Amino acid sequence: MSTDGASPAAPDPAPPSTGADPRDPAPPPAAERERLQRRTVRTLMVGVLPSGAAIAGSYSAATILADDITGSGTLAGLTAAALTVGGALSAVPLARAMTRHGRRPVLVAAWSLAALGALSALMAAATGAYPLLLVGILAVGTGQAANLAARYAAADLADEHHKARAIGLLVWMGTFGSVLGPTVALGPAGRLASGLGLPDLAGAYLLAVAGFAGAALFVHRTLRPDPLVVAGGTGGGGASATADRPGHLRRAVALLTASPGTRLAVAGLVGGHVVMVAVMSMTPLHLEDGGHTLQVIGLVISVHIIGMYALSPLVGRIVDRVGPRPVLAAGGLLAALGAEIAAHTTGAGRLGPFSGLFLLGLGWSCTLVAGSGLLTVSVPTADRVEAQGAGDLAMTASGALAALTAGAVVETASYHALSTGAALVGLMLAAVAGASWLSSPGVRAVVSRLSPAGRSVR
Repeated sequence: MSTDGASPAAPDPAPPSTGADPRDPAPPPAAERERLQRRTVRTLMVGVLPSGAAIAGSYSAATILADDITGSGTLAGLTAAALTVGGALSAVPLARAMTRHGRRPVLVAAWSLAALGALSALMAAATGAYPLLLVGILAVGTGQAANLAARYAAADLADEHHKARAIGLLVWMGTFGSVLGPTVALGPAGRLASGLGLPDLAGAYLLAVAGFAGAALFVHRTLRPDPLVVAGGTGGGGASATADRPGHLRRAVALLTASPGTRLAVAGLVGGHVVMVAVMSMTPLHLEDGGHTLQVIGLVISVHIIGMYALSPLVGRIVDRVGPRPVLAAGGLLAALGAEIAAHTTGAGRLGPFSGLFLLGLGWSCTLVAGSGLLTVSVPTADRVEAQGAGDLAMTASGALAALTAGAVVETASYHALSTGAALVGLMLAAVAGASWLSSPGVRAVVSRLSPAGRSVR
């Protein structure tokens, strides 16, 4: 993947896989590596489909079920936030485990834990025990962290010029799970639960148990050899061995701030996610206050999800061709434009919510794919997985904070103020990424050749 002429930290040579299974193969030749890469991407795409549907279905039912059990809007909001919190808390531990054991066993363990969490939520729906629901949704968040980690697993064996494309394909696959999950969870799965003598909302967690368990079983059987082991990213001594010491979180933060490339990558992941979550979390309420039906609100959400996921393979190809920095800048601008359109749309407006939320989703897709790709190529191989986990922690934690802050801003000010503030965040991200791109050696060389002084020298 192009890095716009910048000089990120050069990846270290692949360390010996002393922590890997000795039965795993040695690093393959280029042709075999390419074949393994294609197989890895296909396997992960199949795996994230049922797990993505399980996550989306669980989330769609969580607040409604919590409100039915407790009658408290506050506890319902806490339940929704628990999924994000669970994902944030598990991001770094999952990454550390992957550096020791590889992608396959950790993805399987995370999705298995999420299946147990869905089972706990299912028991809560059947018994009315709110603590079971809260604990269950926290565990489901581990499945969300695993899905995020899977996008990096898709890039483990990709060459440096095609990593963003592989990441984009995994993000794109999330479209189907995100759309199918709520539809099936609150429809056919609900009717199945009712036929079994359970509350309708229990169907969402029947679906989630099956989805997580299916993903875990499929990846356990087919993700062989482990892509991270083949890439040389597990075991070994070196810097990553210090992850076992106290203060590993501080070391992960140090990795994210070690170079201009990693700092910009994290800024892109966090900035794009903050803008998207802040505006998106309050848009349904804004539309409901404007008199829109649930059907219209659902369509707006669907258009937003299409913007988030549907074009991500194209975004990945563009990142590989032109580099991550201009795409990060474009993502910031698109997110800012979408937020600003939303800010100037009344609750009763029709075209504004659709166009604004689509652009907001597309901007998020650009920042996620470009930021993930830039982070991957800016960190040495031995430290790469730990840095990826820390980046996901920063992204999901900032999203949770943005969701909590958005409610307070709307309550004390307005939806317009919230969306305008989010647009400013997007513009700041665009300015930082654009400045980094324009100051990169490759762009400076082009400008120099095009300048009058450069032409006179020739």
